[in-house]
Amino acid sequence: MPSLWTAGHAERPASETEVRAAESVDVAVVGAGMTGLVTAVLLARAGKNVVVLEARRIGDGTTGNTTGKVSLLQGTKLSRIRSKHSAQTVRDYVTGNREGLGWLLRYCESHGLSTQTEDAYTYAQSAAGLDDARAELRAAREAGLPVSWADEADAPFPFHGGVRLPEQAQLDPLPVLDSLITELETHGGRCLQGARAESVSGTGPVRIKVNVRGGEPARHVTITAKHCVLATGIPILDRGGFFARVVPERSYCLAFEVPGEITRSMFLSTDSPTRSVRYARSADGKEHLIVGGAGHTVGRGGDERPGLDELAEWTKTFFPGAVQTHLWSAQDYSPADELPYVGPILPGADGILVATGFDKWGMANAVAAGLALSGRVLGGHLPWAAAFASWSPHELAGLGAAAKANLEVGFHLARGWATPHLGRDDVADGQGMVSGPPWRLTAHSRVDGAQHSVSAVCPHLGGVLNWNEVDLAWECPLHGSRFGPDGRLLEGPATADLAAR
Repeated sequence: MPSLWTAGHAERPASETEVRAAESVDVAVVGAGMTGLVTAVLLARAGKNVVVLEARRIGDGTTGNTTGKVSLLQGTKLSRIRSKHSAQTVRDYVTGNREGLGWLLRYCESHGLSTQTEDAYTYAQSAAGLDDARAELRAAREAGLPVSWADEADAPFPFHGGVRLPEQAQLDPLPVLDSLITELETHGGRCLQGARAESVSGTGPVRIKVNVRGGEPARHVTITAKHCVLATGIPILDRGGFFARVVPERSYCLAFEVPGEITRSMFLSTDSPTRSVRYARSADGKEHLIVGGAGHTVGRGGDERPGLDELAEWTKTFFPGAVQTHLWSAQDYSPADELPYVGPILPGADGILVATGFDKWGMANAVAAGLALSGRVLGGHLPWAAAFASWSPHELAGLGAAAKANLEVGFHLARGWATPHLGRDDVADGQGMVSGPPWRLTAHSRVDGAQHSVSAVCPHLGGVLNWNEVDLAWECPLHGSRFGPDGRLLEGPATADLAAR
């Protein structure tokens, strides 16, 4: 399901020859989203020999499936950070995001890329959401943001009051990614699509084993680098245990063509069900309304369709005549202590760096992470980067949340294996089912008339997969690895496809 941004975007898998040309570099960046490409460009500008490895197509990850909001007002994020950390930590987080937002807007302006400046609102849909909205107002003011309280807003849907922050940004992320790749190449760097990093070993130099699918059969190439940056949403290595420190969340977006005027400001509700609203211009010049929500922990959504149907009905109720044009989803990672993890994969191990835990606010956080990561490689120091540290005493504030999340992981691991899987293998189109004995659990699905049978066990840590009928994908309820109907790995801490059956 291509997003409004990725529809029609082409893929050109790299050849084995192209990958071998990058066998020895200063920095290898894994992941060609906003985090990876900003980091790569900043390092290439400084004279580093950089290669970016992208397992799929540019924009297929979270960046290409975002809402494209770039805001310092992030729902209830600041008040949630403040509930666990000091006021200074919140200010450092805001400063990092402000620098990320500023860098991104300057980049877009200097490269002729379109952005829109609009007010952002964190608002209550009902009286039940007012306390959370007012808590966000207090935290934002304490952090130095010029927020105000609004009793009314120019919106047709229920608005019981909320926080307003003027002059925030929204954009189409794909032209930004394309421009970053162009600049990277002008500085001698390379971005290789269809090159999946399967393992990383060593500390300095670092060795990255790359699966190249530009030809058939796939070939493996080893790239040696002084530094490796894992900008993959969640690190593909288990070192550091980041898979146990974040919770993978799936959320959905619908794009509509709406007759008449579209709401111009950006909105995000404090109370459930979540409503995220913005307008956007597509590549053909048409204006669309983007509405997001219906989120769930990956692999634990159950029946996803009713939530999406409710979201579509809500839109059509308050925007009469709205016609849906696109449906897509994105994966984000919520950190246990509310702060991102950006830095070495293990304390003092600067050969391998990671960035994760952006909690659905990756556009500004990704650039902040790129600034922090490139600065670390180049030996610089950013005072606000402490709020983004991958290892810090502030993580103690997240121990309770991490323990709860990992108890839930244990529950889903046990339930997956204890549940009898007696289903048949002849499933209806668009459906998936797990069947077979415990020693040979098989995931059967049918998509567009094609039947697929693959292993039902995630190769990461052995979770039994669940079918997402909206995304038409297999999802692991443990740590969020996702696979296509044919078993091809889509994302997650897993690094291998599912075995065919």
